[in-house]
Amino acid sequence: MRLRSLSNSSLLAGLLLSGLFLVGCAKKQAAAPLPPPLPPPAAPPARPTITLQASSTFIQRGETVTLSWSSTNATSLTLSPGVGPVSPEGSTRVTPEASTTYTINATGPGGVADASTRITVAAPPPPPPPPAPKATMEELFRANVFDAFFDLDKADIRPDARDALARTAEFLRTTPEIQVTIEGHCDERGSTEYNLALGERRSQAVRQFLISLGVAAERMETVSFGKEKPFCTVSAEECWQQNRRGHFVMAR
Repeated sequence: MRLRSLSNSSLLAGLLLSGLFLVGCAKKQAAAPLPPPLPPPAAPPARPTITLQASSTFIQRGETVTLSWSSTNATSLTLSPGVGPVSPEGSTRVTPEASTTYTINATGPGGVADASTRITVAAPPPPPPPPAPKATMEELFRANVFDAFFDLDKADIRPDARDALARTAEFLRTTPEIQVTIEGHCDERGSTEYNLALGERRSQAVRQFLISLGVAAERMETVSFGKEKPFCTVSAEECWQQNRRGHFVMAR
């Protein structure tokens, strides 16, 4: 009995060990293999880059500017206004008529990019004013020749007449082509004969004074009108003073 019990226990133990071994083997055979690792994701396309430069950004109208550009990662480039498609790197010459902003657009697999530069065109200067009309010799004569005035019944050169005749002589010396007639005039008082003689003395006094200042004698003639050609006809001292003079007329 005891031997049978031991035999049964040994059998049971062997069965248990066999079962455990079979179970372990079954578990090892049922485990699934690990999947292979996934490849890394592909890098996105690089964005394009573009630069644009001008040889000058301020010009006068009619001048020419060189535009230069370079790009990376671009497959299509367009330069505007007025140029159109261009290569990925290059230059071109432009002559804008007015201030203009030039823009280059670059397109590639990674997107778009652009760059700009502005050319300022200076407005043309205003045309020069027309030259002032040249003064005629008659206008110059009127502006630079001054009569000599006299006191009543006298033919002496007064201080104010000296100043006037000095300015007249300066002009005549610089315009040797001009010849003059010196008229002697008087106011209305006194006889015609007396005033004609007084007028002659006055015109001669003016001529001699100009000769002393360097004006050639042959350029000057004299004549007396006495009181026959008054400059003013009012019977008053202010008017009479205007008539007592040595008056110049251009004889050229």
